[in-house]
Amino acid sequence: TTEKYVMEELDAWKILGTDGHLNANRPWLSYHEFLTSYSAEIVGALDKEVVVMNSLTVNLHLLMVSFYRPKGKRKKILIEKHAFPSDRYAVQSQLKFHGNDPNDDLIVFEADKGEFIPMDTIMNYLEKHGEEIALVLLGGVNYYTGQAFDMAAITDKAQSSGCRVGFDLAHAAGNIILNLHDWGIDFAAWCGYKYLNGGPGAPSGVFIHEQHLGRTDYPRFEGWWGHDK
Repeated sequence: TTEKYVMEELDAWKILGTDGHLNANRPWLSYHEFLTSYSAEIVGALDKEVVVMNSLTVNLHLLMVSFYRPKGKRKKILIEKHAFPSDRYAVQSQLKFHGNDPNDDLIVFEADKGEFIPMDTIMNYLEKHGEEIALVLLGGVNYYTGQAFDMAAITDKAQSSGCRVGFDLAHAAGNIILNLHDWGIDFAAWCGYKYLNGGPGAPSGVFIHEQHLGRTDYPRFEGWWGHDK
């Protein structure tokens, strides 16, 4: 039961102290690895494409370090209307970090009529303006309208226009069927406390497609245990 596992961890903390990082029944140092295969199955990914860590917005920032790489006129980021507010704040701050103006370089995609955004509208926009867009970052399921985007089609169209493609899956992971690997999405992140039923402080998940793994030419922010993964 949940209570049993919680008590085991508390006992390990009481008895082992800091040695629990290596010597607990479930060593804390590699704890995230216990969640990898389950998380990969939920989002339709290979185990090596998934890691569980941090919070959602922190992970989006880390991912944009690598995947938002403005150059020349290709510097805009596309999000949808009613994107979750923290996503919008994160994107705006990334644009500013790179010396770009959110008033000019943040594209907020709106529906022609009503709340849902027709796929034809998205496809036509990417066809006409894709060369200006560095990153497409949408919610897999929009939290406000409930619209589930055709992630495979959007990814294919955006990538054919030279854009990188990421998704916030906070309202999709555990809610709809996902096949991130097969869809060829560049990256995604999700939280653990909505449809995955985690409690307060439940960690976020990250997906990076295997085609990007091991690339040394991508900028990234490294740390103690993240420098070689």
